[in-house]
Amino acid sequence: MREYCPFVVTIAAIFLSGSTLAQQTVSGPHMLGSVLSATALPNGMRIETSAGGVEQIVALRGDVLRIRVSASQKLPEDASWAVAPATRERTAAVVREDSADRVGFRTDLLHVAVRRSDLRLTVSDDGGHIIVQDAAPMRFEGSAFRILETMHANEHYFGLGDKTGPLDRRGHAYTMWNTDAYRYQECSDPLYKSIPFFMTFRAGRAAGIFLDDTWRSSFDFGKESPSYYSFGAVAGPVDYYIFLGPSPRQVVETYAWLTGKPPLPPRWMLGFQQSRYTYTPESRLMEIAQRLRSDRIPADALYLDIDFQDRNWPFTVNTKAFPDLPKALTALHQMRFHVVAITDLHIADAPGQRYAPYDSGMAGDRFLHRPDGSVYVGSVWPGPSVFPDFTQAATRAWWGTLYKPFVQMGFDGFWNDMNEPSIFNSHTGTIPLDVIHRIDEPGFRTRTATHAEIHNVYGMENSRATYDGLLKIEPDTRPFVLTRATYAGGQRYAATWTGDNSSTWNHLRMTTPMLESLGLSGFSFSGADVGGFAGTATPDLLTKWIEVAAFQPIDRDHTEKGTGDQEPWVGGAMQEDVRRSFIEQRYRLMPYLYTLAEESARTGLPMVRPLFLDYPDATQDKHPIDLDPGVGAEFLLGHDLLIAPSPYPEAPDDYTVELPSATWYDFWTGRRVAPAPPADPAPNAPPSAADGVALTARVHPTLDALPVYVRAGTILPMEPLVESTSETPRGPLTLRIYAGGNCRGSLYTDDGESFAYERGVFLRMNFSCAVTAQGIRIAISKHDGSFLPWWKELRLEVYGWKPAHNVVLEDNREASIPIERGEAFVAVTVPDSADGATVEIE
Repeated sequence: MREYCPFVVTIAAIFLSGSTLAQQTVSGPHMLGSVLSATALPNGMRIETSAGGVEQIVALRGDVLRIRVSASQKLPEDASWAVAPATRERTAAVVREDSADRVGFRTDLLHVAVRRSDLRLTVSDDGGHIIVQDAAPMRFEGSAFRILETMHANEHYFGLGDKTGPLDRRGHAYTMWNTDAYRYQECSDPLYKSIPFFMTFRAGRAAGIFLDDTWRSSFDFGKESPSYYSFGAVAGPVDYYIFLGPSPRQVVETYAWLTGKPPLPPRWMLGFQQSRYTYTPESRLMEIAQRLRSDRIPADALYLDIDFQDRNWPFTVNTKAFPDLPKALTALHQMRFHVVAITDLHIADAPGQRYAPYDSGMAGDRFLHRPDGSVYVGSVWPGPSVFPDFTQAATRAWWGTLYKPFVQMGFDGFWNDMNEPSIFNSHTGTIPLDVIHRIDEPGFRTRTATHAEIHNVYGMENSRATYDGLLKIEPDTRPFVLTRATYAGGQRYAATWTGDNSSTWNHLRMTTPMLESLGLSGFSFSGADVGGFAGTATPDLLTKWIEVAAFQPIDRDHTEKGTGDQEPWVGGAMQEDVRRSFIEQRYRLMPYLYTLAEESARTGLPMVRPLFLDYPDATQDKHPIDLDPGVGAEFLLGHDLLIAPSPYPEAPDDYTVELPSATWYDFWTGRRVAPAPPADPAPNAPPSAADGVALTARVHPTLDALPVYVRAGTILPMEPLVESTSETPRGPLTLRIYAGGNCRGSLYTDDGESFAYERGVFLRMNFSCAVTAQGIRIAISKHDGSFLPWWKELRLEVYGWKPAHNVVLEDNREASIPIERGEAFVAVTVPDSADGATVEIE
């Protein structure tokens, strides 16, 4: 059963509340007037307006525009928490294009035109396709502003981070205001993160819009009117970017170019993680670790929530519950576990109590102040607490030093929670908006700012301070930081999760579009609390959630205090066996997962993706296939794996899977997917969208099964089962080769923990195959990089093809290599040469 929220906040209310939040004098709505003059710039133009304003449009690249607008003659400070100065300073040559009614310019890919009479902007590509077209002049009201764009009937909108509801934002409105949203529901908004970026998609063509404004902002995709979408903020600079795809992948890569790519994580992050609020005392933590190993459930990480601390004070240890925590961490390391500790940003207000974080912070004047100059105190888990001013580079450096004793103690990662920030005794649920931040940051003018301006970046700067501090403590160890709140660009410092979800079937269903949206918005390394945080999962719900999460970037089982146990063995041996089998499959796929993680770090492309990202032409009319009824539960893991849970996982009903190209294989059986026979339509059912899809499959759901499909032409690397990523696999590396067109694959690996890969100590291999008249030819590239892999042999498993002559050639020479025959494959095992090889099976 779906869950609904008790209230809805309208965009009009958000817009009209802007003057209060910004603490500005309200004036009536006004426009910028007309073009008074337009001055050419080497990379764009500057427009003076008849109402005394200014607009500057410049090209950073041929496909990226930056638009800055001011209602006065002076543009606002050129500074950004999201976009680095070197990126903002990029330029592309332009050619002026003016006419009787417009001023503008063109790049090698875009045309920019501003209507002289009212400053309406139109951006089109070199083929004449309109990307953005103002539906009305930009409007201001006091310190607030709003931009309205023409909405096309077949246009769809994706992004904005971890918003709930459908993947397509069309018809909905959203607020960007980081919020502690415990037990959020399907229409709850806002949530924990503010990522004011979205993608437009129309008839297979995509573009991106990023509003770089840290104040409370809002986005309306046709809820107010079906003829336009709009975005704006209660205050702050009008500073936004428009960029061309035209493919969705290009849009995502360009957004990563603007705001940064995630760093390559330690390999253990991709392993199974077990957590709860909270594993205490020490004996309970060790019991969980020992049970995971004795039950042979692969796992890499354990978490300690706030109860491991003394009185919930960050950067302390409850020595009664953990009498010798360094010894316990050493024992866990010997069992091949990594341990993550929570470190909330609120520091206990504890004068005279020898609490080092408080004492050193007060001595350095590191905490936020009220307008009267007193230190701001708010109530959180420790009780009265003070809060670091992360807008100061020196404060972030101080914060980083607090981790040194805990790194030395043996913790492997850190979890920044409650950093929206969440305040218990505040009617707004957060720091009062008039609290003062003192910006002292390279790239910014030194000044003060109210919390109303800084709120949405506060959690990101907290995770930045943590990440940078860990790097300074251990310069050659990749930090693992998990943050709940963040802003655009926060992927440079931390992974994330979807916050305090609930143990319900509806929340399992909500997880996929939330993770897809986070991936489109820069956060490839994300997950949801497996099994749900609030409440107790039923055994079947936990099993299904573990199955799906096995194919998502972060696989962390986590629940709150007072709920039932939620470890993989809960519910009996049958449930445990199913759960174990899916976690084991995740570990066998680790070479593929780690290769995808490196791709994300290199390109910004997410690990978990909606189908339209890689297959924008999957439907006849080129609408996003993910919008077809029932398809919203499907997702891609990389380009080549498609996971298809039931759209209603609690229901026993059969369902149809839509596949975005003509040939796919069943991952579990290795057989090609046969097209599903037409299903009898339900009475009064509308025509099926699947009529224009290349391939469908009919699925009967069972508790122990999850449909997973492999693109024909995939070469999928897999490894022997291990119980931890710290364990060296034994045996050959397996390459599963699924015969088909565009047959290719790749593999990336390194030591999984250091930055030696930046010095060339990595291994990259590429693979391809082709079916010929003689047989199948498999090309294995030479090793790129100096890292020595754990394997000596390659097991080549070929699906969807059978040899006629049982002959194997290696580098064009016949070799006495036996051919193994399985039910759906043939396989040969060959030595792996650093020089590469060609293997033919005939």
